[in-house]
Amino acid sequence: MSLDFKSKTFEPISLDRVPDAGRSGKFCWVDLHLDADGGAPADALVTQGLCPAQVLDHARTEEPAIQFSRYEQCIHLVLVGCRLDGELFTQERLDVVISAHALVTVHRGAPEFLRAVKREYLTDFVRHAATPSFLLYELWDHLLDNFASVQKSFEDRVVNIQQALAGSPDESIFRDASELGSHLLHFRKVVLPARTVLTDLSARKSAFVSEASQGFLGNMVGTVERILQDVLVDRDILSDSLNNYMSMVAHNTNKVMSKLTVVSVIFLPLTFLCGVYGMNFEVLPELKVEWAYGAFWCVVIVIALILVLFMRRIRML
Repeated sequence: MSLDFKSKTFEPISLDRVPDAGRSGKFCWVDLHLDADGGAPADALVTQGLCPAQVLDHARTEEPAIQFSRYEQCIHLVLVGCRLDGELFTQERLDVVISAHALVTVHRGAPEFLRAVKREYLTDFVRHAATPSFLLYELWDHLLDNFASVQKSFEDRVVNIQQALAGSPDESIFRDASELGSHLLHFRKVVLPARTVLTDLSARKSAFVSEASQGFLGNMVGTVERILQDVLVDRDILSDSLNNYMSMVAHNTNKVMSKLTVVSVIFLPLTFLCGVYGMNFEVLPELKVEWAYGAFWCVVIVIALILVLFMRRIRML
């Protein structure tokens, strides 16, 4: 897409016309889909000086991680969006190369935040854009919206797990809680470098980022801080919910063990008596006394009542 900031006009152009558009004072956005476009467009980008060859190599081989690097004729950004497909957490890499007359985006698949940019950037271009750096702002703005949306989804899952733990959960809830905790940690690792990169872009002067855009990028640092803080809060809530549930389980277990202890204390002397009179000695005087059996039960009942009253007094029963 060719953008003319003076006349506020735009038009789709072919890749071979990008250098001519740059020489005429226009700014171009070239979007390269590595899976669909094949190798020829990528080679053309390198030949025209729009994208360093090592950037394409990194886009094909390296893992997603937000980073920022400078070249003599351009700057290179790696932006990483996130996607939640049910319980599956995936990352979407987008390489961005900004030069004097063009912005090149390189990606596999279809990052959600990039699709959002494509839906809205032309409207914002006509209404608000003053410099080519507005495209950089658009990318970061929709990336942070993506982060906020994912964080909200995680927050809802934390609330659901918290409510499930308050009832009678099955064992699957602990697997879900473990997976969610791992996803929150990975999400934080994705978002954390964004703060450093945004701070660098907003603070260091660059020929490819206008001062007006730097101010807006600097304001986004606060948004990243808020998202990171919310992620930490979600992890704390998840951890506290699990700890509270385990404390409740331990408390209930202690109550059961206390009751079993009371029963054991009551039956211990009675077991002793049964053991004495269950011995196989020929001489047991009480065996020949008529009222011995009734006396035995009286002794058992008295001992049991005394122990029950004692347990009640010390509040163990």
